[in-house]
Amino acid sequence: MRDRIGAPGTGISRREFVAATGGIGTAALAGCTAPTPNQSTRTGSEGSQNQLNQDSDLPKTSPPEIVNAHEQGNQVTMKSMPAVHDVHPEETMGGPVQLPRVWAFQADDGEPSVPGPIIRTVEGEDIEVTLDNTDGKRPHTLHFHGAQKKWMDDGVPTTTGIRVDAGEKHTYTIPANVPGTHVYHCHYQTHRHIDMGMYGIFRVDPEGYEPADKEYFMTVKDWDSRLNRMMAGEDVSYSPRTRSPDVFTVNGKSAPRTLHPEDGSPIIVEQGDTVRIHYVNGGYMNHPLHLHNHRFQRVEKDGGTIPEAARHDMDITNIAPAERHTIEFEADSEPGIYLMHCHKVNHVMNGSYYPGGMLSGVVYKEAMDTDIFAKLMEYAGYEG
Repeated sequence: MRDRIGAPGTGISRREFVAATGGIGTAALAGCTAPTPNQSTRTGSEGSQNQLNQDSDLPKTSPPEIVNAHEQGNQVTMKSMPAVHDVHPEETMGGPVQLPRVWAFQADDGEPSVPGPIIRTVEGEDIEVTLDNTDGKRPHTLHFHGAQKKWMDDGVPTTTGIRVDAGEKHTYTIPANVPGTHVYHCHYQTHRHIDMGMYGIFRVDPEGYEPADKEYFMTVKDWDSRLNRMMAGEDVSYSPRTRSPDVFTVNGKSAPRTLHPEDGSPIIVEQGDTVRIHYVNGGYMNHPLHLHNHRFQRVEKDGGTIPEAARHDMDITNIAPAERHTIEFEADSEPGIYLMHCHKVNHVMNGSYYPGGMLSGVVYKEAMDTDIFAKLMEYAGYEG
């Protein structure tokens, strides 16, 4: 269970959340009615797939956590394991939505997650990342963007000759010599392994880094659930040549689960906060990300600092596959709940239900004791 509420980063504490909401829970929500779906987005047949999941002892994924490598001697062990991924488990707003099989990353003794753990360190400190595939069933590698490294640490089997087969371990040395927000992923059969969940954020804080009042990490991704269903044993046909995404996520969840304070990624702020969001696109499509009622500036792109003279106020940033955009804004609006979403409208759907999908929100702490927030918590499945 995470100590902080909201997206991975520096949200408010659990105690602050309870105080701000007046102790919202199931009893407080008993009078709320959640919108029911016109069409469910169940991935898999009602019979065979549900039986497959019941017969499986696979773990369910947890939200991505921040691994502060700097605080543990810059040594991290990563494993990948099959898991079941609940994108939105409730029967509200087009749910439930599930990816019945993913390959989740697990760091050290943490929980498996999709996206994988956020690996964070400090500029100038090399990290030793060990890919532990001793319990695996297929080859994997690790490739880190945003690090100038030795050839054999690049993580690409076709050009280095190194792949980590099932039953093996391999340690990569990753220099933290390019500050900024980056991405890592498996580079073996990349088209399939990223789409099975093997991706995450690599963050290098520059020397003298000054954090904002609130800082959050958010990875967006598009999924073609046929691949995940096929890998779970369903009788479906999938080809990357005919990839057709039908699930859209923020930090692995679709709205309204994205607003769940523990399982989702609400952007929780207090009026007057400076807010910094590190966006990463872990998918294969561009996503124009729009923030309601706030003007922001893009201050970093792919680890490069954008000069102040080149910055300007904006409310949408179009992020390509594997790109990283860091934005900053002031929480200067009237306290309330304001959306953050992809502006390709069909990406903000769960099946045929709108809204859903790639949508989260800026939630002011001052607005957490309202009836509408209580309703949103019911839609998201929060029970207090």
